[in-house]
Amino acid sequence: MTLASSAPSQNRTIAPERRSFALSLLASQVSIPSTRSASERNAHVIALCAKIQQVIDASGPVDLVVLPELCTIEYGTDAFVHLDVLAEPANGPSSQAFAQLACNTGAMVVFGLARSTERGYFISQLIIDRSGRVAGCYDKMHLCQYGASTENDFFLPGDRVMFAELNGWRIAPIICYDIRIPELSRTLALDHGATLLLHCGVYFRDESFSSWHSFAVTRAMENQVYQLSLNRVGAGYSGSVFCPPWVDDDHPPQFFRLTSKPLSAWSLILIYWPEFDHATPF
Repeated sequence: MTLASSAPSQNRTIAPERRSFALSLLASQVSIPSTRSASERNAHVIALCAKIQQVIDASGPVDLVVLPELCTIEYGTDAFVHLDVLAEPANGPSSQAFAQLACNTGAMVVFGLARSTERGYFISQLIIDRSGRVAGCYDKMHLCQYGASTENDFFLPGDRVMFAELNGWRIAPIICYDIRIPELSRTLALDHGATLLLHCGVYFRDESFSSWHSFAVTRAMENQVYQLSLNRVGAGYSGSVFCPPWVDDDHPPQFFRLTSKPLSAWSLILIYWPEFDHATPF
């Protein structure tokens, strides 16, 4: 507790302690090479983990590493027809590689993969805790079926939300098309107390690209949460954005720079003040 005044008084006022929770986050836009076999997928993931390790070694430790939707494979029908070899269980080779990254860096890792189960395939975000354990799995609830997106032809929708607790924050992943469904983000924030939404997607620069950022800003503001909206990088991609709970001229959304680099990593430090029941920009 902290005292409002240190002078002796019979009417001493005691103010509640103002707690804050810091979170350092490494958001990683990544390019995805051709992945038509398990060996190509595994080589890509191992190289990706090595690049992230290099960034952290050079810039310093972080609490959380986030990667985009389906970051282990290409996106689209050409890859999806090979899900029999590209999809993998939650404890498969990609999970093992990112678990080793978590152990080496002491960071929680959230990454996307095509997950295989006895029921079928899911577009999933796995949560790997600091010890390398699979702490949770979120399956995309709202699949996309227009343009180059043919997800309903290959994947099943998820049916439940997922959270992770880290440094006093409640973190909830959502995936790509989920952001267009306001009830999901509202439920996560209002009913489950999420303070940071990790919106991981695959956004190609087609006719729908321009609406993505409007959804990202709106979901952050209407729910008073921080939101990372993370895309992959490469020809036709990029454009990731980070939104604070309040967006105006003094607190604008922060956009990734356009780049052709295979890994574009962006470090953020967030401060959460639970007394105000929302996150506050640092």
